[in-house]
Amino acid sequence: MQGMLFALAIVAGISLTVQIGANATLRGFLANNALSAAFASFLVGTLALAIYLIAGRVSWPARASLTAVPLWAWSGGILGAFYVATATLVGPRLGAAAFFSLVVLGQLAASLLLDHFGWLGFAQHPVSLLRMGGVVLLLAGVVLITR
Repeated sequence: MQGMLFALAIVAGISLTVQIGANATLRGFLANNALSAAFASFLVGTLALAIYLIAGRVSWPARASLTAVPLWAWSGGILGAFYVATATLVGPRLGAAAFFSLVVLGQLAASLLLDHFGWLGFAQHPVSLLRMGGVVLLLAGVVLITR
C-alpha cells in the first residue's frame, strides 16, 4: 500500500511540472496574463471535479457541515490560486528545476514547522538534527540547481 502512495505522490509531482508548462502556454494565448491563465485553469479543474462528483454520485455535504468548517480551512482555494498564478508567471522564467527546487525548499521549511508544533491537524514530530540536516542538504541542492 505504501508503494502505491509513493507512486501517487510521484505522479502528483510530475503533474505539477506539466501543469506549469500547460498554464504558461495558456497564458501566452490569453494576452500573456498569468491571472487569466490561472483562472482558466481553475475553471477547467472545477468543471472536471463537478463532472466527477456527478458521475460518482457524491452527495453534497449538509449546510451544518459547511458552516462548521473553521474559517482558515477555506484558505486552501486562495493558496492554490496563488500557487498556480505564481507558478504560471515564475516557473517558465526560472525553469522547471529551479522553480521546483525552490518550491520544495519552501514546502519542507513550512512542513518542519507544521510538524514540530502539530499545527493545522498534522501529527507532532519534533525538529531534530537529522531533519535539519535534510533541510541543509536540500538547500545545497537548491544552490546547485539554481546556478
